[in-house]
Amino acid sequence: MKKRERAKRKDNIIFLPGLEKRLTDKGLESLQNKRYREAITLLEEAKAHDPENSDILIGLVLAYFEAGAYIKAKDLANEMLLKGIGEYFHMVDLYLTILIQLHEYQEIVSTIEALFDEKEIPPDRHDHFLTILQFSKRMADNSLQEPMEEVKEGTHLKELKLSSLKNLNEQMLAISSLAEKNIRPYMDEIKEYLNSESGHPFLKTMLLTLLKEQEYDKKIEVKKFNEDVSLIPTELPDVQTQPRMKEIEKILEAKLENSDPVLFENMKGMVERIFFISYPFELKPEAARAWAAAFHLLVLDYLGGEPDVDDLADEYEISTEKIEQALAKIRELEEISYPNI
Repeated sequence: MKKRERAKRKDNIIFLPGLEKRLTDKGLESLQNKRYREAITLLEEAKAHDPENSDILIGLVLAYFEAGAYIKAKDLANEMLLKGIGEYFHMVDLYLTILIQLHEYQEIVSTIEALFDEKEIPPDRHDHFLTILQFSKRMADNSLQEPMEEVKEGTHLKELKLSSLKNLNEQMLAISSLAEKNIRPYMDEIKEYLNSESGHPFLKTMLLTLLKEQEYDKKIEVKKFNEDVSLIPTELPDVQTQPRMKEIEKILEAKLENSDPVLFENMKGMVERIFFISYPFELKPEAARAWAAAFHLLVLDYLGGEPDVDDLADEYEISTEKIEQALAKIRELEEISYPNI
């Protein structure tokens, strides 16, 4: 007969047997289902019980990354590399991906050059790391050689070649590289991409935020979801503080922050994801309560509940028709979601 596992005690708190495994399994399931904030909550708790479990730590790095917590992802991945936790070159790839997102190209160069110097790179990975090294050196050099104030729109025309890149990941890398450059020499191609049917909504939002950050104040045309809008980037709200998004979050916070903070954080993450994808378009219906109820219903459904739309309509004082309209749009945008990296 198998000996029963004993409960663990830490700081006078008793942990039930197998708790870290249950937390890990639920956390990785949440990560798989794109519920990143919930995954972070669960995996951080699992890490507290088992701080050097590679499955927990890799899942937590990925959850941080997907939730946009890039500094936390970088610090944890670096800690794992230093401690030798996880398959080494898998962790190196993960660490480099995070550094690319943070535009820390000089750190990428230093990391890969150290690997080459130590002759630790397997022959079958040589070309892979060499490609990343060459790309990062180019990006690092560009950030030093192209001060933003020195180049004006219409001079020294340059190309991103977004349309010729093979996949969304390559397009994202090209757009990310603009964060350290003057965006104006690339405006012809950027305008074409923003007004194209084929451009990914996520990448269009990235471009719009860059234009706003670099104070681009001329009118441009943007197309998303078969809709067109003419706008001036400097007049747009910040993507993180869109008024209707904040209004929806405030409604959900009032309903749930005290009674179910984990559920609220899940909903908030989904709200921010949807409004990032749809930015800067105002989606129908206009009523913020309809959107709040729809997010509430969808997250409960994802968590395995059986929410009743009529009950939520009463709770949020909004019609079921408007909730269903918002719900349909959320589901449509969730299918688009973020490009896989």
